[in-house]
Amino acid sequence: MTDAGTPPRGSGRRTAPGRGTTVRNTRQGDAVSSALAATNAFTSAQDLHARLRQEGQSVGLTTVYRHLQMLADRGEVDVLRRDDGETVYRRCTTGTHHHHLVCRRCGHTVEIAGPEIEAWTSAVANAEGFTDVVHTVEIYGTCATCAAGGA
Repeated sequence: MTDAGTPPRGSGRRTAPGRGTTVRNTRQGDAVSSALAATNAFTSAQDLHARLRQEGQSVGLTTVYRHLQMLADRGEVDVLRRDDGETVYRRCTTGTHHHHLVCRRCGHTVEIAGPEIEAWTSAVANAEGFTDVVHTVEIYGTCATCAAGGA
């Protein structure tokens, strides 16, 4: 281990933050990561599992959930809870704080910075005397492709 608590390069292991456990690099984990990276839409663990099975990958649903949770813990995926309560995941394309514009038909997602949202959030929090404020903003609509009848 290095001083930062991460395993040496090439060890095939990494520590999951906040869990104190080591997660091995596996073929199944790589398959989950690749399948998630292949889409721009938020995807449920069940849908990702079904896609992997269709591709002939033998990855269990529990493994898919475990790997998605590890990616979320590491901040490598965005996680949303849909109106129906289902949790969906998407690979982050930026490491900075951002929000999402999500098509409610096809799931196509655009990451947006939203400086106006940041200013508004700070102003509201300050006016009410709140500190250490965090927020999540998702904006739902219909993308141009779906609006034109393409999806």
